[in-house]
Amino acid sequence: MKLAPLFCFLILALSATAFAAESRPHIVLVLADDLGLGDLSCYGGEVVKTPHLDQLAKEGTRFTKYYSPAPICSPARCGLITGQFPAQWNITSFLQDKKGNRGCEQADFLDAKAPSLPRILKSAGYATAHFGKWHLGGGRDVTEAPKFAAYGYDESAGTWESPEPHPDITATNWIWSDQDKVKRWDRSAFFVDRTLQFIKDHADQPCFVNVWLDDPHTPWIPEDKKKEDQKPQSLDNLRKVMTEVDKQVGRLAKELPPNTLLIFISDNGPLPTFQGKRATGHRGSKLSLYEGGINLPFIARWPGKVPAEQVNDTALVAGVDFLPTFASIAGAKLPADYVPDGEDLTPALLGKTFERSKPIYWEYGRNETVFKYPGIAADRSPQLALREGDWKVLVNSDSSGLELFNIASDARETKNVANENAVLAAKMRDKLLAWKRSLPKLADR
Repeated sequence: MKLAPLFCFLILALSATAFAAESRPHIVLVLADDLGLGDLSCYGGEVVKTPHLDQLAKEGTRFTKYYSPAPICSPARCGLITGQFPAQWNITSFLQDKKGNRGCEQADFLDAKAPSLPRILKSAGYATAHFGKWHLGGGRDVTEAPKFAAYGYDESAGTWESPEPHPDITATNWIWSDQDKVKRWDRSAFFVDRTLQFIKDHADQPCFVNVWLDDPHTPWIPEDKKKEDQKPQSLDNLRKVMTEVDKQVGRLAKELPPNTLLIFISDNGPLPTFQGKRATGHRGSKLSLYEGGINLPFIARWPGKVPAEQVNDTALVAGVDFLPTFASIAGAKLPADYVPDGEDLTPALLGKTFERSKPIYWEYGRNETVFKYPGIAADRSPQLALREGDWKVLVNSDSSGLELFNIASDARETKNVANENAVLAAKMRDKLLAWKRSLPKLADR
C-alpha cells in the first residue's frame, strides 16, 4: 500500500508527458524557390492572383519584415537548417561542381557536423522528412556529400542537386528533363503528396517536414506549352507556374491536420523581376543584398495559436530564427555547444511582442571573378550587409562602397545617408567588418 502514492504519481507523470507529446504540432516548412513579395497578391503583388496563399494568410499571420539568410539558394537553405549565418559554414553561393565551389571560396556541401534542425527535432521524438529541392550538396561531380539521414531525416525525396535524387524526378543527369516520370509542372503536387502521406503514415507522432519547391525558379514550364513553343522566362509562363504553386500549397493547407504549424517562405528574391514588379518596387533581386533579394514573404498558420487575419509589420525576423523557434515549440533541447545566430520568435508567432536583440548579417560575393551579380547595375550590392533596428549598412570586404539606409523610412533604398550619419555608418561598418573577420576560413571547417 505504501507504493500506491508513488505508483499514482508515476502514472500521472507519464500521462502528462504523453499529453504534452500529443499536443505538439506537426511543423511543415514550405520553401518556394526564387519567389518575391510581388509574386503574392496578399503582399500587394500584381503579377498574378494567388487566392489560396491569400487565404492562408487570412487564416494566419503575414509578416512583412522577414529576411532570408542569403540572396541565393544554397546559403539561404544552410541558414534555415543550422540556425546560423551560412558564411559560418562557408556556403555563400549556390553549390555547384568542385571547381566552381573553389572559385567561390566555399565548401562542396553542408558539413554533417553542422547543427541540424531535423536532427534536433528527431531527438525530441519527431518524425522527419525532406521532400523537394535540397541544394546543400550532391549532384554534378560532388559524390561524397552526406546522405539525408546524416542530417536527421527519416525519409526523403530529393531533386538532382542532392545526395539521393529521387528516380521519379531525375531520369537524366540534370535538374529536369522531358524523360522524368513526374514532369516539371507536376513536381509541386508530387512533393505535397509525399508530405501528406508521410504525416498520415506517422499518425502516432509529431512530424517535421521540409517541402522545398522547385518553383517559381526558372525555367517556367506550364503543362499546356509544347516544347517548341516554350518561352521559359515569359510573364505568361510565370503566371501559370505561380497559379500551380498557389493551387498545391492551398491543397496542402486544406488537408493538413489541424494541429499543424505551417510556414510559407521563399529562399531568395526573384529573377527576372520584370522591372521590379516581382519585388513590389524594392531595389534588388536574387543575387543582391538590397531588399529585393532578401526581404521576402513569410506566412504562418497554426489554428488556435497563431492569430488569424493579422499582419505583423513590426517584428524583425530572419530565416536563422526557425531552428530555435521550432525547437522551443517542439520541446527539443539544443546541443550544449550550440551558439545560435537566430532567436526564438515564438512570441511573434503567437501574436505577442517580439523585440529582436541580435543583428542580422549577410555575406554574398567573396570575389569579383566568379560571382554572378544581377545584370542591372543599380541592383548590384556591396558584398556585406547588416540590419539592426531600422538601419541597414552595406559595404565591401575591403571597406569600400559604404552605404547606409533607414529602412523604416526608405524601404526601397533610394538614398544612401552614410554621409549625413557618419558616426552611425562608421560604427555599423566596423561591426560588420569585424563579423566578416571572425568567420572561419574554409580550411578551418
